[in-house]
Amino acid sequence: MIEPDAPHRRPPPLMDSLGKLCTEGKDLASYLWQVPHDDGARQKILELLDGIAAESAKQGRREMPSICEELKVAARASPSPQQVDLLVNGFDRLYNLWRLAKSGLG
Repeated sequence: MIEPDAPHRRPPPLMDSLGKLCTEGKDLASYLWQVPHDDGARQKILELLDGIAAESAKQGRREMPSICEELKVAARASPSPQQVDLLVNGFDRLYNLWRLAKSGLG
């Protein structure tokens, strides 16, 4: 039996191309914890950030392209735990902004 006062959890929004790019970027940034010197992964992150910036601009999202520019600086920096943390947190921000926009709250 469902309790009437139980908090309701919304299902995640349907994944569109922007959501897929954000998710893929987050997964790749997390991978850098294991292999911080993977230049191919860093290049792919830069490509994903270009895609996220372009797609979010098409959708009228003004804050996402500027976050992407900040993350590009981090992706080009020399590998360090702080740099990987910045990338992971940045992709979290991008994903959460996308999710809020899809839910109608952003």
